[in-house]
Amino acid sequence: MRLFILVAVFGLGLAQHNPHIKHGRTTIVHLFEWRWADIAEECERFLAPNGFGGVQISPPSENIVLSSPWRPWWERYQPISYNLCSRSGNESELRDMITRCNKVGVNIYVDAVINHMCGAGGGEGTHSSCGGWFSASRKEFPGVPYSHWDFNDNKCRTSSGNIENYGDANQVRDCRLVSLLDLALEKDYVRGKVADYLNKLIDMGVAGFRVDACKHMWPGDLDAVSGRLHNLTATWFPNGSRPFIYQEVIDLGGEPITSREYFALGRVTEFKYGVKLGTVFRKWNGEKLSYTKNWGEGWGFMPNDSALVFVDNHDNQRGHGAGGASIVTFWDSRLLKMAVGYMLAHPYGVTRVMSSFRWNRNIVNGKDQNDWMGPPSYGNGSTKPVPINPDQTCGDGWVCEHRWRQIKNMVIFRNVVNGQPHSNWWDNNGNQVAFGRGNRGFIVFNNDDWDLDVTLNTGMTGGTYCDVISGQKDGGRCTGKQIHVGDSGYAHFRISNIDEDPFVAIHAESKL
Repeated sequence: MRLFILVAVFGLGLAQHNPHIKHGRTTIVHLFEWRWADIAEECERFLAPNGFGGVQISPPSENIVLSSPWRPWWERYQPISYNLCSRSGNESELRDMITRCNKVGVNIYVDAVINHMCGAGGGEGTHSSCGGWFSASRKEFPGVPYSHWDFNDNKCRTSSGNIENYGDANQVRDCRLVSLLDLALEKDYVRGKVADYLNKLIDMGVAGFRVDACKHMWPGDLDAVSGRLHNLTATWFPNGSRPFIYQEVIDLGGEPITSREYFALGRVTEFKYGVKLGTVFRKWNGEKLSYTKNWGEGWGFMPNDSALVFVDNHDNQRGHGAGGASIVTFWDSRLLKMAVGYMLAHPYGVTRVMSSFRWNRNIVNGKDQNDWMGPPSYGNGSTKPVPINPDQTCGDGWVCEHRWRQIKNMVIFRNVVNGQPHSNWWDNNGNQVAFGRGNRGFIVFNNDDWDLDVTLNTGMTGGTYCDVISGQKDGGRCTGKQIHVGDSGYAHFRISNIDEDPFVAIHAESKL
């Protein structure tokens, strides 16, 4: 009987590893802090036509509003109820966005905050995104409802009630993360309320969840919640499909809580990926691109079928979370395009691309004093829409890395080469490398301080291909570089170290 239960739970977990991405698409984009109306339009006008598979959206639940004098991005991670209204929009706008994105084959993944409610010092009243009343000091959240019985205060064994020692797994899971009121997820009542929230979203048509702060919850409690989740709606997904679960677990080693404890429940965010890739492309600590020949599990990363990977995320691009200064972001656009290009060309993991907004950086003693700043907003605190420029980039403070030609074209590259093996590796023992994906694609990087000039076996069929980094295929011509592959599969590549983008990529569908 015990074996049957273990097999059943493991089978459920494996089902929750599947992102259910449609039509041969492969990549998720995180449209951080976008309004629901703008995401709906972006699915229709850009994401679907360019092969994106899904969108991670910001937390949709009612949250505390910190409006005097500013509204930080992290207020979205301080829920006061599970009502579906936030500065991204109301419930009807959320429902409309989910439907419109599903209609064009783009999945929606919700950032779910279920470890905690707002901070213990969050006060009381109706300063929330829906106007609902709450009292942080009394632990009263009638919008759910939760009361003081539903929090872990009696279980935490620190004098402050906060996590004081990350070397103590009990503290990490039973005490407050930076004073956020920690929910008692071991209680059947709390599990039921969390499951009700997630099930409402599943029934609206979402494909799954990025679950925030999983390290701070016991795997058994998460398993109990996931066992209550509905199957995905048959309107958009095959019968019996389980929600895709990817769990935020920061595991760089050296702590008692490891990512492997969560593998059975779904995929896990592989934070070592962006940290190491940033270090390699920055050429820090003697790292070289040539060392990435065995990239992935060979670098000590989690198993491929458990990993969700990214170059940067909304936390660590601000210096929070994990990685520090090694993380490559839009502030280092040349390096970011190469790093994201490498990630999208390589077969390891399910990939997620970050789409950001700018803020006014103010670095003092290595710390950004403005890393709290929320999205582009009007004077009343409401989020501005995302305007699209004639050149297809975004304006008004929205960065939209996913619209950069190099990144958008590499999303397409990943779709074209999906299922093909990592092949035809070449390197110069330094920071010039190349590799193929079977006979469907080939990519070459020059991250050295001198030119690359080499003839390589691409594994591709003979013909003329458009480089999808400097340009792309447009009808019967290339808008950027042309690469001529001989009948033997060999091609000559020359990449200057001062090129705007010192890498080249070709794939089967960029052939003239």
